[in-house]
Amino acid sequence: MLMRRGSSEMSCLLLVDYIRNVEKPMYIRFLVSNAVAGSVIGKGGSTITEFQSKSGARIQLSRNHETFPGTSDRIIMVSGAIDDILKAMELILAKLFDELNVEDNEDVGPRTKVRLIVPNSSCGSIIGKGGATIK
Repeated sequence: MLMRRGSSEMSCLLLVDYIRNVEKPMYIRFLVSNAVAGSVIGKGGSTITEFQSKSGARIQLSRNHETFPGTSDRIIMVSGAIDDILKAMELILAKLFDELNVEDNEDVGPRTKVRLIVPNSSCGSIIGKGGATIK
């Protein structure tokens, strides 16, 4: 891309736009119970459609009988640009948090659980040397 002198502001905008357009698609997968999956989908798919529209990310859930090996949990995959994925995750987790409805004085543990799926090859970088990253 050739630009004339004095147009550095324009070239920066074009570069940012170019990076966004060639950004490698990313995804995050996590596990939730069937009840939580139903909450994310919403009646007639209304909630998942709203979250996709608001975030720009694609949100996919495994079918009711398709669970992660060794669990009874369904898989949610959120894909797209990193900013879109983060927005979708924020919407999903806020929805789950709102539905907990645990009063402050109740001595009840969390009623829902979300588990992140991390490939073995990525575990070392997440944990860090000697557990330094997760301490």
